[in-house]
Amino acid sequence: MRAAVLRQVGDAALEVRDDVDLIEPGSGDVVVDITHTGICHSDLSVMNGTIPQQHTPLVLGHEGAGVVAETGDDVTSVSAGDHVIVVWSPPCGGCVYCLAHKRPNLCAALQFGVMLRRQFRCGEQELGSMCGVGTFAERTVVPEQAVVKIDESIRLDVAALVGCGVMTGVGAALNTAKVAPGSSVVVFGAGGVGVSAMQGARVAGAAAIVAVDRNPAKLAVARSFGATDAVLPEDLDAAKAEMNGGEGFDYAFECIGSPATMRAAYDAVRRGGTCCVVGVGRIEEQVSFSAFEIFFNEKNLVGSYYGGADVRVDFHRVLRLAESGQLDLAGMIDRRLPLEDINEGIEALQAGEVVRQIVEL
Repeated sequence: MRAAVLRQVGDAALEVRDDVDLIEPGSGDVVVDITHTGICHSDLSVMNGTIPQQHTPLVLGHEGAGVVAETGDDVTSVSAGDHVIVVWSPPCGGCVYCLAHKRPNLCAALQFGVMLRRQFRCGEQELGSMCGVGTFAERTVVPEQAVVKIDESIRLDVAALVGCGVMTGVGAALNTAKVAPGSSVVVFGAGGVGVSAMQGARVAGAAAIVAVDRNPAKLAVARSFGATDAVLPEDLDAAKAEMNGGEGFDYAFECIGSPATMRAAYDAVRRGGTCCVVGVGRIEEQVSFSAFEIFFNEKNLVGSYYGGADVRVDFHRVLRLAESGQLDLAGMIDRRLPLEDINEGIEALQAGEVVRQIVEL
């Protein structure tokens, strides 16, 4: 089958091959024919080393949807022919995070195991996969817990986006920060995750949603997805001065992964406000705060991992919001590519030219 392979961290392009095979699935596995997969900034973060990987080469891709091809003998939740969204951080359903803490998005009981697994083979060489899923391939194999069954009436290209970017952004607003009706919100980064955070804030009833991005074209896109205003970074102070009597925003979402914008997001919220970090930064990079300001400002600084989601419930919630017209998911797809042109899509994402791209397999 065809697959896009990262040979080593630091490579600027993927190797698109047509001679990749699946390794034999186990009794608890699900084989999925991937029909659509999104090119997400996290894929770039694996390529450049921001998100560390234990082993290369590997098949990239983590935001996908498709049709179940076959299941292991112990699988009970899905059957061949079912339409599914792939989950890159699957909850085991039985650990302390899944049950006692009610934070299944933080479950690592399965994730680290599947990340180290080899699902693919190219000749005599075994290949790993990004997050244990590897959706830049025509077919993949994952644990049963790493798929969520959806209704066959749902478009699989739209469903693929829910697997990462949409759930991450919408969930950050609804689950992690819990945006309040009538509040003011600023979102740093108008890419796929940032636009999803804006839509989530709109669903939550925010009265003012300001998008911040260096790309004027993306700012125009942000307005169509719920932003009430859209500004370049140099104009942020003026926008902040209009919020809460000049005190700042009630909520800020950092959807870039840069220490500078994390600090800027924290500074943009009023005393007692909430700064939610959604973007993935590098392990070695640091963000600094004074010991006094942490005490004096009583701001809430919180990370958001996978939008704080229980994917078994929240994927369906997001899809219902889309079906009712409260979320525009189909409109986020601004480019479609065949797998052979995936490097063209990666270059466009690196240049900041697109919000979301879908690879059709």
